[in-house]
Formats: sequence, structure tokens, C-alpha cells
Amino acid sequence: MSVRIDKWLWAARFYKTRTLAQDAVASGRIRMNGDRVKPAKEVRPGDAIDIRIGEYEWSVVVAGLADKRGSADVARTLYEESADSIARRAAQVADRKATMAGAWGGRTGRPTKRDRREIDRLHGDDA
Repeated sequence: MSVRIDKWLWAARFYKTRTLAQDAVASGRIRMNGDRVKPAKEVRPGDAIDIRIGEYEWSVVVAGLADKRGSADVARTLYEESADSIARRAAQVADRKATMAGAWGGRTGRPTKRDRREIDRLHGDDA
């Protein structure tokens, strides 16, 4: 048995709609066994898939097939993520949090008047 890669990505809950999955495959953000593929490419258990969504990357191996979207628990059984991929994504998340905390000093919400002055100073807007 095999399933189209766009259907599988949608069923595995990497994308919210099949159209988004098709667009990602067509634009080259999805690689199967190291090669660029088309949305109609058939996926089989054991295939290695590299998925890039925004700045995050997953390296997964297909463990099961589904052409219908189920619960998140069912979706997690459709693939096995490599330990390297999990560590890389965790590092990306930590790096992003550190960058955001440094940029605003840990504050959230709208910038204060003082923050706005600092931003203007950094951009060179001396008004």
C-alpha cells in the first residue's frame, strides 16, 4: 500500500490543509530520500522525509500510512523522528527564545516609550 506524499503530510499533521502540503512539496521544502519530489509521489513505510516549515526542520522516517486525518495521537504513530532532528529543533527553539529575550530584555507586549527610543537610536532615526 502507498499514499501520496501530500496526503501523508496532511494526515501526519505537519500541515493544516492538503493545499498547504501540496504547495510545500511543489516548492521543494519537502525532500524524500534526499530528492525533491512532486505532490503525487507515493510514500511507503521506511522512506526518509526531510520537512522544512519556516525555520524548523524535521527528519522523519515513515512508520505508517494514512490517507485520512485522525487525532494527533494517531498522527504521531505515522512517523519516527530521529534523535538528531529532535535535538536540532530543540536548539533552534532555545536559540529563538534567547534572541527574543535579549531583544526586549525579557519584556512582552508593546514597547514602552523608553524601548521605542532605544529602537529609534539603533535604527539611526535621530529625530
